Amino acid sequence: MKKIFSTFLAAGFAAFLFVSCCNNAQQPWIPTTPEWAKRSTLYEVNIRQFTPEGTFAAFREHLPRLQALGVEILWFMPIHPIGVKDRKGTLGSYYSVLCFRQINPEFGTEEEFKDLVREIHRLGMRIILDFVPNHTARDHRWVTENPDWYTWREDGTLDYPHDWYDIAQLNWSNPEVHDAILEEMLFQIREWGIDGFRQDAVGYFTPVEFWERARREFDKIRPTFHLAEDEAWRVMLHRAFDANYFWHFSNGFLNGIAQGRYNVQQLMDWHYQDIRITPRRAFRMAFTSNHDENSWVGTEFERMGDAKAAMAVLTFTFENTFPLIYNGQEVGFNRRLAFFEKDSIDWDGPRAQDWTDFYTTLVHMKKDNEALWNGEWGGRMTRINTNEQYRVLAFTREMNGNRVFSIFNMSDRPVTFTFEGDRFVGQYTEVISGSGNYFTTNSGNRQTFTANQTMSMGAWAYQVFVMNF
Repeated sequence: MKKIFSTFLAAGFAAFLFVSCCNNAQQPWIPTTPEWAKRSTLYEVNIRQFTPEGTFAAFREHLPRLQALGVEILWFMPIHPIGVKDRKGTLGSYYSVLCFRQINPEFGTEEEFKDLVREIHRLGMRIILDFVPNHTARDHRWVTENPDWYTWREDGTLDYPHDWYDIAQLNWSNPEVHDAILEEMLFQIREWGIDGFRQDAVGYFTPVEFWERARREFDKIRPTFHLAEDEAWRVMLHRAFDANYFWHFSNGFLNGIAQGRYNVQQLMDWHYQDIRITPRRAFRMAFTSNHDENSWVGTEFERMGDAKAAMAVLTFTFENTFPLIYNGQEVGFNRRLAFFEKDSIDWDGPRAQDWTDFYTTLVHMKKDNEALWNGEWGGRMTRINTNEQYRVLAFTREMNGNRVFSIFNMSDRPVTFTFEGDRFVGQYTEVISGSGNYFTTNSGNRQTFTANQTMSMGAWAYQVFVMNF
């Protein structure tokens, strides 16, 4: 669903701290994150636009390529039939769900989807589905069969938030809604064999008590993974979810630094506050694009310009980040995809292989270096100070004898700077480097860093080094 970003960005840390402190004292149960998620990268799949056919069968041909890319969790946007009443555009929004237990016939059959899930598992990957708990299509059968499951306006019409006039808002004050939504999700886990959910807009109406109950029920079946489209309510991470959106980092600072509205010191000042209120076990989904960003705000090429590669590298190296690749990014696809109409990704752009090598290097770098793993399974970040604190971001992360040293010039001008101290000293192997639109992957170059070393970098340049000791 298209987000109203300003709602979250304006919330402020005072509210975050209040919610976190009030709930930290009562944590009767903490969900268990599946082992297979701890070093994973997330890949978002838009079936309608993934291929000219827009089907499960056509998507299946891409699975070996995604396996080679190294991504381990595939997030599918909603795959259900779409409501017709008040539909947006020709094909409608995926988030206007007509039936949670059926498959959109445009994509294929239920059996084809089950076969696809089995093939994803055979290749060593996992699949989570986008679930929409807050609303349904306006012609969902529940509207007539259970009208008290919905919220209604004074004029007798179905309620909906924002400009989402194609949906009907569920009434979460009715316990029957809790039971019904839970059963729909349990059906998908049991019958379709999926591995968890990305929950749409959970911060709007759904109570945390419901999610704690739901997570307990999911995990009785098998270990599952759960991503909340929410950032404000950190209690969700304490009691029900493995991951949430890293909006302040991704929408706020990555876009803002690329556009000259923020600097590195502001990012770090915010980061030190953020880690105080975020559970150590939590994953924070960081991105330079996703379905909302691409369709409604612009591609990373539009929003970030020559900074886009550096920002992508940062999503793989910064503390607590759980990186997302939106389909097409791995080939440098540079166009907004239509949301309510048929459109297609061009997989054969002029630098497709370069971008594939870039993202493949990042994904495998994360998997191979424990310091970069997700949540508490990765290393804490130690900033390496320089005399260019507003433009240069340098930091190490360490875990179990593995150190990753990342250096960024987060500005549109070349910079020469001097490191302070010796916490980074040693001999490293370079994994990836670049500046602007050009990058070198898996160079294997050896470099020794000494105390108080001076270094020069081009505009939007980055280098990532690894040491094992």
